[in-house]
Amino acid sequence: MPQLTVDDLRRYAVVRTLFPPTTLGRAISRLGFVQADPIRAPARAQDLTLRHRVKGYRAGDLERRYPTLDVEEDYFVNYGFLPRAHQRLMHPRVPATAWPAATRRHADAVLAFVHERGEVHPREVDDHFAHGKVRSAWGGSSSATTHLLDAMHYRGLLRVARRDQGVRVYAAREHAPGPADPAAARNALDALVDVVVRKYAPLPATGLATLVSHLRLGAPQWSAERKAALLRAKQRLAHERVDGVDWYWPANERPASSRHAPIDQVRLLAPFDPIVWDRRRFELLWGCAYRFEAYTPPRKRQRGYYALPLLWRDLDAELARWVYVGDSTNDQLMFAHFPLSVGVANLRRFADRLTVWPAYLTQQERGAGFAEVAATLRAAASKP
Repeated sequence: MPQLTVDDLRRYAVVRTLFPPTTLGRAISRLGFVQADPIRAPARAQDLTLRHRVKGYRAGDLERRYPTLDVEEDYFVNYGFLPRAHQRLMHPRVPATAWPAATRRHADAVLAFVHERGEVHPREVDDHFAHGKVRSAWGGSSSATTHLLDAMHYRGLLRVARRDQGVRVYAAREHAPGPADPAAARNALDALVDVVVRKYAPLPATGLATLVSHLRLGAPQWSAERKAALLRAKQRLAHERVDGVDWYWPANERPASSRHAPIDQVRLLAPFDPIVWDRRRFELLWGCAYRFEAYTPPRKRQRGYYALPLLWRDLDAELARWVYVGDSTNDQLMFAHFPLSVGVANLRRFADRLTVWPAYLTQQERGAGFAEVAATLRAAASKP
């Protein structure tokens, strides 16, 4: 059998997750989980992820059609959307910390109110109970009602019925009893691990361990079982050591298959797209680092507020045909990756902040510098 290569793994990673566009419900089912993020510029992460995988998808389609889908908003390895069949595996969820008696009384009162109303907007609950304010995880002030509703949702007492202009509208939720014995609990946890692997494979050993660890968010009641679950996963998954790294993927898939041909289509990937999510894996497969810097202080950013990786063909084979032109410190990653890179002359103003320089610099700054590059390329193209 031919030796598996990083090129094989990269093509496999792209083709298995960028499947032919299908319906919204089928795409979510095939992905197993779609991570959500509240940032709206340039668009919500869930919309950026689904636009490549759903026929005719438009921003906001998931939110608009959510009430008709067999899908729930919930916590998994992160917060997002997943099929109800997967969500049921995590419930009834037992958080590590029990509520104080006062919080339990408030939650019982709110739950009775929700049962009476059917669906409630946080504003209705706040108007009725006037819970006041609490300190948020970010150090600011937020509605105590919103905080309590979120906690009730996490504990499985409420579900998100729909959204009203982006705000979660809640309904009461009742879950079936959990696994009846330790063997059933192990099976449920293994099934959750398999959902993770099907979405993010191929995974380096560190990435697999990280994702299994993240299941403490969705299934905290089995935190003590995660280490054993990881060992079981490594035993049942296919794996191979490539360039000194152990990789894992579903046992019924073949990364070296000839059907994993490069996709001849340009795509901008969201920071939470399955191709990009595991930053270490991304670096191993593409040879460059990616960081999401929306929450990084502006002066410390190297790639910009919301950098979107561009995916097209097998870029390594195309690099010699392309020239990258940049004019800011955010372009350093591309200067390092492209052998033919040109910096517009105003880069000299940022010399103290540049650790990677382009191969060439223009004579002129700003728009005139870009025009200088275009004129040089036209002149080179016109030579016999």
